[in-house]
Amino acid sequence: FLVILGIMVALMNSAGGSAAFGKWAAKHIKSKVGAQLVTMLLGCLIFIDDYFNCLTVGSVMRPVTDKHKVSRAKLAYIIDATAAPVCIIAPISSWAAAVSGFVEGEDGFSVFIRAIPYNYYAIFTMIAMVTMILLKVDFGPMRKFENKMTATELVKAVETSETEDEKGESDTDKDLRPGGVVDLVLPVVVLIVLCVLGMIYSGGFFDAESESYLRFQDAFSNSDASVGLLLGSFGALIITVIYYMFRKVLSFKDSMECV
Repeated sequence: FLVILGIMVALMNSAGGSAAFGKWAAKHIKSKVGAQLVTMLLGCLIFIDDYFNCLTVGSVMRPVTDKHKVSRAKLAYIIDATAAPVCIIAPISSWAAAVSGFVEGEDGFSVFIRAIPYNYYAIFTMIAMVTMILLKVDFGPMRKFENKMTATELVKAVETSETEDEKGESDTDKDLRPGGVVDLVLPVVVLIVLCVLGMIYSGGFFDAESESYLRFQDAFSNSDASVGLLLGSFGALIITVIYYMFRKVLSFKDSMECV
């Protein structure tokens, strides 16, 4: 599952979806608080896996937060403090699959669902993040990093970011990066939808004869999260490759290089 997610990140970066979203965000975000809130919001939307979350949000939002004088340390903190808490309280995620597998003698997925309201670390971390961003509160070593983000260091960070982007374009050929925002959003949406379908499929949703609502509940309770996530991510990978070829943002050869 994680290997397939890594391939999808490589595909989205090569197709230009991540870069296009970053440019769109740079035009619409007007403040430092806004840049941090959008980083957190994007992290909440990509709840399927924390590694996938960090890889995607980090590459997309780094140029935006550099522009608004958010230190790299603060960006890393926001991404990390959003990724894991969101994934541990999201029923459809790699964390759900892992935690459910440790439960013996009882329905692991059902236990995971019932435990969500008691996951105080995740809940209070999210609340604390929003509070610190809105109130512009930094303390300890983080305050030092934020204070050091002067205009000079900002220019240096932006130049470094642009140099890395230019190097990436030269390595993958600029012609391979004509994609738009949809080339980032659509694969993520497809991934989430197919992972949900994979979960209920592994739980026997399409085999049962009871009413749809009851079948859906029972399928989630009886699902094998690891199997469902694998099926869903593999299906999303196939659809993403076909979609990029249809859009002509990546050829089949380019897609296989990402794989």
